[in-house]
Amino acid sequence: MSSQQFTTRALCRSVVFAGCIMAWPAGAAELEATSPPNVAEATSAATVEQMAAQPTTAEPALTTASITPSVILAPDEQAPPSAATEAPQPAVASADRTEILDECPVIDVCVDRYLWALYERAPKLDKIRETERRVVTVKRKGRMVKVTRSFTKLVDNDFTWKDPKAADRVGRTMMEYVIGGMDRGFKLKLFHALHAAEQAGLCPGITSAFRDDYRQEIASGLKAATNRSYHGGSLRGGYGHGLAADIVSVNGATRAQRWVATEQLWKWVDANGRSFGVGRPYLDRDPPHVGPVDGEEYAKHRGPAVKVAAAETRKHKRLAARQDHPAAKRAKAVRASALGTRRTG
Repeated sequence: MSSQQFTTRALCRSVVFAGCIMAWPAGAAELEATSPPNVAEATSAATVEQMAAQPTTAEPALTTASITPSVILAPDEQAPPSAATEAPQPAVASADRTEILDECPVIDVCVDRYLWALYERAPKLDKIRETERRVVTVKRKGRMVKVTRSFTKLVDNDFTWKDPKAADRVGRTMMEYVIGGMDRGFKLKLFHALHAAEQAGLCPGITSAFRDDYRQEIASGLKAATNRSYHGGSLRGGYGHGLAADIVSVNGATRAQRWVATEQLWKWVDANGRSFGVGRPYLDRDPPHVGPVDGEEYAKHRGPAVKVAAAETRKHKRLAARQDHPAAKRAKAVRASALGTRRTG
């Protein structure tokens, strides 16, 4: 081999070797992309995931599941009841309210507490008529003269102080005086009626219950004689025999709103009170006043005999007016003719 040939072959080997070195990175990358994953690495990764998913005995894992309401668990899969559901607390009424009469151990005590609660929540406000006399100047027979005239106006009256003063006067607590002074049978009827009204969505309140002679004496507005009041006057039996109470509604933020609600309460009593033995004897003349329908007061003012007697009285008056009308016309004609005769004579 000549020196020239040796040099040519050496040069070719260098070129081929350099080309192989340059082509290797691209081939290696292509081979890595097309080759399957390493089986050992996949097996190791799966093992790690399984170990992480399995709970260890030393520290159990808590798992939650979303269960639809239609799924019924087996008895052994149901969760044990919590402390709150194991011993449910019974519904307890407030200290001054009896919701269920059958659960009351002592009827009289619970009735008194209920009626006392209605008394406490009712505002003791009223409007009374006040008469004021003023000297005014008027024109009479062409001259200006001064005369005294009476003017009547309605003013607010707060009588909250009256019952405490009357109770203190006889040495009783407010509850003993106001509620304890009523007749027991009437208290039961009033309890059932006002409790039913409250269940019907009304908000009854009691402004006045028992009143003795002294309390009746300091009462204002339309009232009975001092000792004749059915609230508990001495002629009606006194303490323990009160057969009347005044009721209003406490529903409403303003006095006007409470007045509208009160009229609704009175209408409810008129429509439903007789079934409980309670009614309003005086209606428009003393609308808050309620009493037993089988009592003397109600029978005297609202009984069937009273209605029949009043109707008969009105009928007789109408008949008398009709009968007197022709006689009055004849008497007028006679007087006119007599007067004409005297003038012509």
